[in-house]
Amino acid sequence: MAQEDMRDLQSQIDEIEALSSIYGDEWCVIDEASRIFCIKIADSSDNPKWTACLQTILPPDYPSSAPPLYQINAGWLRGPERMELSNRLEEIYLGNTGESILYLWVENIREFLVEKSQSSDSVEEAEVSKSMVTEEADDDNDEGDVVDYSALKNTEQAHLFVDHLKDEELPEIKHGEAITDRRSTFQPHLALVVTPKQVRLVLDKLYENKKIASATHNIYAYRIHCEDKNTFLQDCEDDGETAAGGRLLHLLQILDVRNVLVVVTRWYGGILLGPDRFKHINNRARSILVQEGYTDTPEEAAKGGGKSKKPRGKKTK
Repeated sequence: MAQEDMRDLQSQIDEIEALSSIYGDEWCVIDEASRIFCIKIADSSDNPKWTACLQTILPPDYPSSAPPLYQINAGWLRGPERMELSNRLEEIYLGNTGESILYLWVENIREFLVEKSQSSDSVEEAEVSKSMVTEEADDDNDEGDVVDYSALKNTEQAHLFVDHLKDEELPEIKHGEAITDRRSTFQPHLALVVTPKQVRLVLDKLYENKKIASATHNIYAYRIHCEDKNTFLQDCEDDGETAAGGRLLHLLQILDVRNVLVVVTRWYGGILLGPDRFKHINNRARSILVQEGYTDTPEEAAKGGGKSKKPRGKKTK
């Protein structure tokens, strides 16, 4: 085993040296000891309109038996497009198991950006898309564009590939009541999940609904309890609604719910809501958590003297 570890380490060193030589200043070492790296990727045009930042953590058993952990940061990268790109990277890994794949990932992301650039009819269209992504960002101080490298050091927080040899069932998806405020509509969705693969299955299923896929934002957060380590695998997505994903995840943490994915869909109605939009997102999320028995109603919490009860997360059948 030690010999295989040494081969993996040497493969990583060779790959990093090659990538550094190929990409120059675009390649950045965040924490060499922890094997954390980052590369800025742009489309191939002289004046690139589309960029993304790929952050990776190389586990000790990469490339022999594990993929890199990764995170893609791009303000414009929204739900369906993010899933499409993640699926592309996953296919590359599955087709090249045991081999170094970072170069293939980087160039595939670049191809994705080129396709994105070519599909834009004009620079003005790109600017419109950009303005949609940053809608109402004035009172958020652009939090969503700040890269938190410290979070990458906790591999429990990084995006994980799961065991693709194991079949996963699509969990049942529950839909909550929608509310409308000043022409913006918010609707929550919930599913019991116990693996990251199930999170992806649920999101893919939701995006099959054209109305949900075309929504302005699909904000989500999930928490999965790893009983063997007594830790949580958790993540969130703003989908263009700056800082909303983090606030939603914080709500799940406060309520101490586990093994659950909550998605809040927002259809923007053309009128800025300011901070009220966060209130609606979290209220819709809490409503479906109460509806499905993951937490107390306000009345039950009051009867309990205001103390937090153990969450009633549903069990798999």
